[in-house]
Amino acid sequence: MTTADLALIRGLFLNVIQAAEALGIDAEFRAAVKAKFDRLPPYKVGSRGQLQEWYRDWEDQDPAHRHVSHLIGLFPDDQIHPIDTPELAAAVKRSLELRGDGGTGWSKAWKIALWARLHDGDHAYRMLRTHLQYVPASGETQYKGGGTYANLFDAHPPFQIDGNFGGTAGIVEMLLQSQRGEVHLLPALPSSWANGSVRGLRARGGYTVDIRWHGGALESAAIRADRSGTVRIRYGRHVAEHAVAAGRSLAVSAGASGLTIR
Repeated sequence: MTTADLALIRGLFLNVIQAAEALGIDAEFRAAVKAKFDRLPPYKVGSRGQLQEWYRDWEDQDPAHRHVSHLIGLFPDDQIHPIDTPELAAAVKRSLELRGDGGTGWSKAWKIALWARLHDGDHAYRMLRTHLQYVPASGETQYKGGGTYANLFDAHPPFQIDGNFGGTAGIVEMLLQSQRGEVHLLPALPSSWANGSVRGLRARGGYTVDIRWHGGALESAAIRADRSGTVRIRYGRHVAEHAVAAGRSLAVSAGASGLTIR
């Protein structure tokens, strides 16, 4: 009955249902899973506006603890999303505010990605800066401080590769997201990254994405498809769909009137 357990079960059930639908198989089993899914307790918002961590709205015994396992539904899963479920996304944000920015290793990296999924690039960037703050080899790392050694190994005592891989994932989430059947360009671009480019990012659905931006705004993007189909592209409030053939690329640019795709 903990929120983390229920989020994992809910995500598993949804994946099974969607996979069976996509493949056109296991109709009877799919219906049984759907019936069980409908019986799962829903997410709850607590008295402080937070996403409730337990089946009751208990007071936290360690309010600043680095673990945020009850937020799995936002990242790495996509059951919670600022566009589709804004109330729950607001509750996740409140949970992060109450828990604070402390942590090391995978916890700090996870918070970077969570803030990126909330489309708050500046907060994600602030977390990234502390994730990368220098820790000398002889220094004692605390579990609430974060940091990186001179060789760029994550400084979670004594070292945690999850912090390196997760921090990289968080950076990617700031620049590209692809839940909900969309390729979302620059969803959480921090103001400190006013100009830049990235190449070779992979999006769900079989797409490779290159992006350039200037003055904090999308300049151009190239989206290459592994297979033929229709890709749905989002940038800010602008959304457009376009057919693309396998092995071909779409050129995307943004203006005041929306997205231009060719």
